[in-house]
Amino acid sequence: MSRVKELQAEISNLSEREFAELRDWLVERDWKTWDEQFEADVNAGKLDRLADEALRRHAGGHSTPL
Repeated sequence: MSRVKELQAEISNLSEREFAELRDWLVERDWKTWDEQFEADVNAGKLDRLADEALRRHAGGHSTPL
């Protein structure tokens, strides 16, 4: 049995409260990981081209106010 299958079996035995705690922890961990990757991409300049294009299109009248 794979580790994931073992974890799934364990998770299916959690109480509702325990499952909610685990879910909240997983969501928080996922967002933290996403934030860290986004920050690394920004710092590496990976989004510069997209930002430049967005600003160019905005200056060209291709956007609307929110």
